[in-house]
Amino acid sequence: MKIKKAVILAAGFGTRMLPASKVVPKELLPVLDTPAIQLVVEEIAASGISDIIMVISRGKGALLDHFAPAPELERFLAQRGKHELLEVVRKTSTMARIAAVEQREALGIGHAVLQVKEAVGNEPFAVLLPDDICDCPRPCLRQLMDVAEEREAPVVALMRVARAEVSKYGIVEGPQIAPRLYRMTGMVEKPPVEQAPSEMAIIGRYLLPPEIFAILERARPGHGGEIQLTDALLELARRGDLYGYEFVGARYDMGDRLGFLTAQIAYGLRHPQTADKLRSYLKSILS
Repeated sequence: MKIKKAVILAAGFGTRMLPASKVVPKELLPVLDTPAIQLVVEEIAASGISDIIMVISRGKGALLDHFAPAPELERFLAQRGKHELLEVVRKTSTMARIAAVEQREALGIGHAVLQVKEAVGNEPFAVLLPDDICDCPRPCLRQLMDVAEEREAPVVALMRVARAEVSKYGIVEGPQIAPRLYRMTGMVEKPPVEQAPSEMAIIGRYLLPPEIFAILERARPGHGGEIQLTDALLELARRGDLYGYEFVGARYDMGDRLGFLTAQIAYGLRHPQTADKLRSYLKSILS
């Protein structure tokens, strides 16, 4: 389970963030001053992976443009002596090697993963959902990679949610076998509170073996005609070990209005140019 390639699934319409996402891909909406998808790419790079495959849909070429060199802008910044900003701009095009694959129909996360079969080849790979921003002392993806390498098995990221919130997530079933580590035996997608097998929810970080492609190719479309990744994960669990790891850090859902707002506040309270004034403002309106 040595991971050398990462896949970012960025083909969705971003309907939860309309009208902001009508023209601007929701993945480019900022967390403070940095597009959400850049934070995901930074997480991948900080985890030691330099090859990224981005699954996009028609009209989302701006995602690739963001990571392309911008010679005119760079020249302008250099001429004005804005060297710090120049380095910020250059960083976006040097963090990783990014290729793109198009998902022509919105047929689910499992279908999106299937689009990278040829690009990934016969090796394990990471899948990241850019709606999920993970703010961690050590990259969330790197935490999972350590587990995958030690256990020689696929791993997904877990977080504990309030019992009243379980119906919003895919909830896992299975024993805890070590601190923060679970051997997964089942999953229930958005269960009623009284039927949830646990309070551990899957979030958008997965380390998968190449066998997942054959499983997805045989999968039958489920709700809405979509091919579900959850069903393929259940098949992996039946075949052998599949682990869930409760990562250390915080997660923000950038596809949700409240998640978007809380991410701005969390990152704003940490940024040296905004922290003090934002803290003072929050105190003034909450007192």
